[in-house]
Amino acid sequence: MISPERHPNRREPSALLLNRRAFTKRLLATVMAAGLPACSHPADYTDEDIAQLDRQKREEAERAGRGPYGALRFQGYRGLAQLPYFKLDGNGHLRVTVHDLPPVIDFHTHLGVALLFAPALDLQRRTPRVQYFLDCDRDQPGCDFDLDVYINANFTPAAHDELTRDTLNQLLFGGRAAQTHTIPNLLAEMDAMGVQQAAVLAIATGLPFGDHLTETWMQAIVQAHAGERLLPFASVHPHDSRWREQLRTFARRGARGVKIHPEMQRLFPDDPGAMEIYGECERLGLPVIFHAGRSGIEPEFMRQYAVMRRYVAPIETFPRVQFVLGHAGARDVAAAIPLAQRHANVWLETAGQSVTQLHELLVQVGADKVIFGTDWPFYPVAATLAKVLLVTEGQPSVRAAILRGNAERVFAAAASTRRAATPTGPLRDGASEDGASSG
Repeated sequence: MISPERHPNRREPSALLLNRRAFTKRLLATVMAAGLPACSHPADYTDEDIAQLDRQKREEAERAGRGPYGALRFQGYRGLAQLPYFKLDGNGHLRVTVHDLPPVIDFHTHLGVALLFAPALDLQRRTPRVQYFLDCDRDQPGCDFDLDVYINANFTPAAHDELTRDTLNQLLFGGRAAQTHTIPNLLAEMDAMGVQQAAVLAIATGLPFGDHLTETWMQAIVQAHAGERLLPFASVHPHDSRWREQLRTFARRGARGVKIHPEMQRLFPDDPGAMEIYGECERLGLPVIFHAGRSGIEPEFMRQYAVMRRYVAPIETFPRVQFVLGHAGARDVAAAIPLAQRHANVWLETAGQSVTQLHELLVQVGADKVIFGTDWPFYPVAATLAKVLLVTEGQPSVRAAILRGNAERVFAAAASTRRAATPTGPLRDGASEDGASSG
């Protein structure tokens, strides 16, 4: 482990960069707002909400490296090879070296995105390397990478600005990074990291056209003959009059759950239309994974949709639906923890959280409520796997629960709900009885 000199990419942005960043975010906001109808709830994003997010960032920075695992700073993602869990292969790619891992399930991945005017992507293409959205290994030497902060805190404002531009390009022109977010690349990284299966989470943004990620990704998975390893999650938008028909069709075709991204969908989780979706998920026996909480780098206008109080009504209204809080509530993790403590149908997914925060999750909610997820291709699988391996050192049963067992329990609970709703009906196409595998 090292504490490298400040990387050149970490310089403070100039006024020009600040102006460009503001322009890009305004343009993204304009495109998204133009494509999505207004939600039915009035905004109630308060000054205290804003202050709380600022406090979280400040306090996290002050605590970094002072937790039970000490300082964990590396030079790029490749620097994780200094941990006893990884090595670099002949191509300079990380590979896991832990031989007693369970067959891991990654509950949070995506494929390449192309919407609106962007040209279609070749999701069957293999490329020499993956360009992650926030890529610590793109340059040599790699950026200063700290496992003890929320993961996006490792990147400069300029890198966040580039992420915003990449997001906009995926809507308008096509993104270069997205061209590497393909099925062969994901499968190769899964092989290197001991991941047997991954949930692939589409997002229905509600844009006026070109908004077909679920169909595109499901078809690509079938074309790649990867249905036993890549588990598609569907997404629908309640402002689409065909959403119910779409969701039932996705379920028949083998969708394993539903993704709701309140910020990208410009939709409060407790919006009446969203509540109807959860009711249909209950009938179909589909778990729901939310993007939950604020990451702190999204455009300001999106943050109001992800505050944790908006998730309470779905969780309490539909106790038979399994709700996975993506990122464990992100930077609002303190408000997500009580939901997992109080409700049997709430699970916390690991992507983004620091190693100290993962330790705290195990203390406060227990290992049986935490699910492994990585948010690939925003970050490599190793960036999250390293943290889970650290906090489960010497605890094989805890490691097995987080890396596989709890995901199996989510799918099994969903299958039980489906059987109760249609006790004599067949399982969905491609779904197994326990929900852990398909094919």
